[in-house]
Amino acid sequence: MAKHLSKGKKLIGKIVSDKMDKTVVVLVTRFVKHQKYQKYQKRSKRYKVHDPENRMKGKVGERVTIVECRPVSKDKRFAVIYA
Repeated sequence: MAKHLSKGKKLIGKIVSDKMDKTVVVLVTRFVKHQKYQKYQKRSKRYKVHDPENRMKGKVGERVTIVECRPVSKDKRFAVIYA
């Protein structure tokens, strides 16, 4: 684990892109209950995630855990942990 990781949010998602340098795009899916109809809906969000190992292990389609960290760039607020 890198030293810039904190005890913030932990999310689990799937790598959808690894074309950038030291960055992967992770799709995090969650289920939320509709307030009126009480039915569950799927919600997804894409996070740009810092990959300090520079894609040595991460491939498209792999499940990874991401952890909130200090801002690395304009868009990157999470870092990847390979399990």
